[in-house]
Amino acid sequence: MMFAPYLLTAWVSGTVVAVVAGVVGFFVVLRGNTFFAHAVPHGAFAGAAGAVLIGVDPLLGLGAFAAAGAIGIVLLGRRARHDVVTALTLVTMLALGALFLSRSREYAAEVFALLFGQILGVAPGQIATMLVLGAGCLAILALVARPLLLASVLPSLAAARGVRVGAIDLVFALVVAAATTVSVPVVGALLMFALLVGPPAAAQILARTPGQGLALSLGLTLVTVWSAIALSVGTDLPIGFFATAIGAVLYAASRLLARARRRVP
Repeated sequence: MMFAPYLLTAWVSGTVVAVVAGVVGFFVVLRGNTFFAHAVPHGAFAGAAGAVLIGVDPLLGLGAFAAAGAIGIVLLGRRARHDVVTALTLVTMLALGALFLSRSREYAAEVFALLFGQILGVAPGQIATMLVLGAGCLAILALVARPLLLASVLPSLAAARGVRVGAIDLVFALVVAAATTVSVPVVGALLMFALLVGPPAAAQILARTPGQGLALSLGLTLVTVWSAIALSVGTDLPIGFFATAIGAVLYAASRLLARARRRVP
């Protein structure tokens, strides 16, 4: 039952999303970009809604809005408060999404799919696109891992050593946009944010080195997604509920474990 043929695409797509979210989420939390990671997936759903309205592939609209929103936040945030720019970009894109959906005959179904995902209804043809985009995200992160890590932890030192911090910020923004494009059609905007923050945040509390943090972030995100799929199939309850709840439990447990470590002499 759990591994029935009709569930194969759910397991594969969920694994792809977990790997991408676990790696990208590690840097999201490390850089303190959680609000940014909240804004991009939620705003990008407007692009998918617009694409549905004009009759083109929602993935194209999703990717275009995710990239435009991410780049806009980074560029405008250099001359203004980053949180204000992020919030204004988010509400603007959400307003556009509401406008597009109000003109669509598929209103209720599209809202549910875009916000909460449809992991049990992923078409086999989507898997190849997800794999390409996911591999692209990981390849880019591998290329810029060292300067990205330095710019995330010590931006002033990174600049002094010749790292183009602004360029690194833009590259990472595009990676988050690509990760959003991979994940939102499968798990939805709300769940994508939970995966980018919950397990990676728990991992960084427990890890002692960046390498450990990255590996643990990947492992915890995989456990979260796999457990959520299994529980969803077994109980017929939404996968988003389980993934979010598991992420919250992991974070709370990591805080308790870290506190217990400090008490040990």
